[in-house]
Amino acid sequence: MDKIGIPRSLFYYYYGDIWKTFFDSLNIPYIVSPNTSKEIMDRGIRVSNDEMCLALKNYLGHVDYLKDKCQYILVPRICNYKVNNQSCTNFWAAYDIVNTLFDIDILNYNVDLEKGETLKKGLYKIGKKLGKNNMEIKKAYRKAIYEYDLKRKKNAQINLSKLNSKKTKILIVSHPYNTYDSTIGGDIIKYLIKENAEVIYSDKFDEKITSKLSEKLSKNLYFKYSKESIGSIIYAKDKIDGIIFISSFPCAPDSLVNELVMRKIKKPHLNLIIDNNSTFTGIETRLESFLDVLRGNIHA
Repeated sequence: MDKIGIPRSLFYYYYGDIWKTFFDSLNIPYIVSPNTSKEIMDRGIRVSNDEMCLALKNYLGHVDYLKDKCQYILVPRICNYKVNNQSCTNFWAAYDIVNTLFDIDILNYNVDLEKGETLKKGLYKIGKKLGKNNMEIKKAYRKAIYEYDLKRKKNAQINLSKLNSKKTKILIVSHPYNTYDSTIGGDIIKYLIKENAEVIYSDKFDEKITSKLSEKLSKNLYFKYSKESIGSIIYAKDKIDGIIFISSFPCAPDSLVNELVMRKIKKPHLNLIIDNNSTFTGIETRLESFLDVLRGNIHA
């Protein structure tokens, strides 16, 4: 059986663990693209246009890397989790963009709760397409969700424990496809850890709690992941020393939501907007100055 290609970008940082456990349980081979490199990012820039955000360019670079290495590439369409829980438009459009730019076979499913299209139905669809029966798919799906939930709970406990650290505590407010990508947020996180800061992640709290708490900053937001992210500020505000926002230029939801939030919060914060011309040298200088402010070495 030929492999399924999984781009290590965008959706991967939400669903990757579920996909891998699901395919492993069904003995379906797959390949995950490597950590983002300059070569992969350059691939994405070549096939994209200037209007696309860096995260989408990055995603296309991973697709381009995989296109000759597998039979299928997994590209879902994530539309909404009900009316007031919309995804970014890139999550809607990724399938159509990939289908237009690349001559490849795509494994696709939709998540659109307004139309009753769920992750479960999507994975059942893929399992059947790949020749598995209902019993096999049911067992694989249950295992994938069980292990995913266990990991989420463990990560949330670790994240919560960091709030009691004696180190300088910094909350990273960002989408996981930025935070954990080796080219976008990776060097930022490494630098903070090297400088003995306690790094706390907005996406590693209980998202049901943070989504609800986001209403204290704005009652009118409808981007699901943005609500979960900014709600972490309210959740952690009394125990953190500062906040770093990381976003990909020109992200539409972040340009709206982060600006709104920064006008309302009183905690020291740093806004890092990364594009394909960014160098870590300039970012490092800003991080160093921010840590000095938080540690009282200079006055804000």
